[in-house]
Amino acid sequence: MSFTTWVKSLFTHRGKALALYRSGMAKAKRQDYAGAIIDYGAAIESPQIPNDVKAMAIYNRALAYSAIEEDAKAADDLAALLEMPGLPENIATAAQQRRERVRRRSESAVRPAGGKPGPAAGRTDAR
Repeated sequence: MSFTTWVKSLFTHRGKALALYRSGMAKAKRQDYAGAIIDYGAAIESPQIPNDVKAMAIYNRALAYSAIEEDAKAADDLAALLEMPGLPENIATAAQQRRERVRRRSESAVRPAGGKPGPAAGRTDAR
């Protein structure tokens, strides 16, 4: 891609959204998840964003939320992604698998190790 083609692409809706998406990817690679989330969110909110770019941004924002253990937000993004019309099957499968992993992690965070209540659970006497 020539420099002039690249500059022109920045002025299209797709080009702007892709630039934000790529910026988010670069930040996520550097483990700047908060910055990546902001960039992905800006891409998602871009006017007339193409569905494929929006789907990629939503999925990657969910991954960033998951990386910082904001599981509820990750699950919300994955649910929104799965509701998108025309979502390719491979993306839907990846989103469903990720959502299941997020759900399991959330459940294990609530439950003590071993999945059983601790010895004092349910005790009503004051010892």
